[in-house]
Amino acid sequence: MKFYSLLLLLLIVSSCKNEPKQETISTIESEKLELKYAEGFSVDYYENYKVLSITKPWPKAEKTYRYVIISKEDMAKTTFKTNEFDGIIINPLETIVVTSTTHIPSLELLNVEETLIGFPGTNYVSSEKTRQRIDDEKVRELGKNEGINTEVLLELNPDVVIGFGVDGVNKTFEIIKKADIPVIYNGDWVESSALAKAEWIKLFGVLFNKEKEADSIFNQIENDYLAAKAIAKNAKRVPTVLSGAMHKEVWYLPNGSSSEAQFLKDANLNYLWSDTTGNGSLALSFEVVLEKAQDTELWLSPSYYGSFEQLEEANSLYTNFEAFKNKNVYTFANTTGATGGVLYYELGTARPDLVLKDIIKIAHPELLGDYEPYFFKQLK
Repeated sequence: MKFYSLLLLLLIVSSCKNEPKQETISTIESEKLELKYAEGFSVDYYENYKVLSITKPWPKAEKTYRYVIISKEDMAKTTFKTNEFDGIIINPLETIVVTSTTHIPSLELLNVEETLIGFPGTNYVSSEKTRQRIDDEKVRELGKNEGINTEVLLELNPDVVIGFGVDGVNKTFEIIKKADIPVIYNGDWVESSALAKAEWIKLFGVLFNKEKEADSIFNQIENDYLAAKAIAKNAKRVPTVLSGAMHKEVWYLPNGSSSEAQFLKDANLNYLWSDTTGNGSLALSFEVVLEKAQDTELWLSPSYYGSFEQLEEANSLYTNFEAFKNKNVYTFANTTGATGGVLYYELGTARPDLVLKDIIKIAHPELLGDYEPYFFKQLK
């Protein structure tokens, strides 16, 4: 009996040794993704996986969202506590859904736009490359952002959804997450500087295992931006500038600590509200703006108005501004894609270097040689 008991024990031990070994995730951190400006996310690299942390998905967010990014091979031999993460993402990604036009340039710059299979509001997309994929029915229409067609999205079953939120309350995203489709909150819009927003291309680089490419692209954008800023300092004059327009009896202008105001400062312009701070836009009365900015030389981004006639029809008092009288009013609203999407709202976040060059060329025509503004054009 002892012999047979010993034999049985040996067989059990041998069987256990032949089972695939289940490794636990390494807890020894090796390195972090280098970020120069962005503060809303971070990436930690471990031996066989990455952890993406979204620390500022929206203003005043209290929760940090954490995602494991791991290959299919390593996933098969690892274990972890699922309640510690908000999603497990298998990379490299094969399919993706994004929910803002600002996400599309990152896909195209990294040459992974073919992974995009769904988008809410395809008519807002301006890029010729992605528009062609939409026309070829390779990108499904998902309705509107505030009411994404979850039935179609679940049918597509993408590897990940890149969303955004203003307060963390989104029933649609909760439905998607319950279907085991990870939702990553992209908080690029929360960043306080243009270069910080542009650096979120590195998040997409992490998802697609293209960190080096993303870093190289961002470095070029940064270098071009800083070079243009340096050129603007050579301007002989510093013109005064006004921004925004009236909406329901309120004139909304960028506060002095916003990325929009930073563009004006870096273009060597005198923004009359540059000393203001805070979150969101300034909300002022027409009288207050007119009193302070009536003699302003330059007027940028007058809301959605595309012509001087539209501006005057909306409010005849606009004609009291010197910038209106001298036809020095410029907008990005007229630079659109084939279906009417405004290109600035798509590409402007990813390419702040082009935005800055546009403003410099308008404010200081003698600078930047033969450069032609990309987004901003004079009102019709």
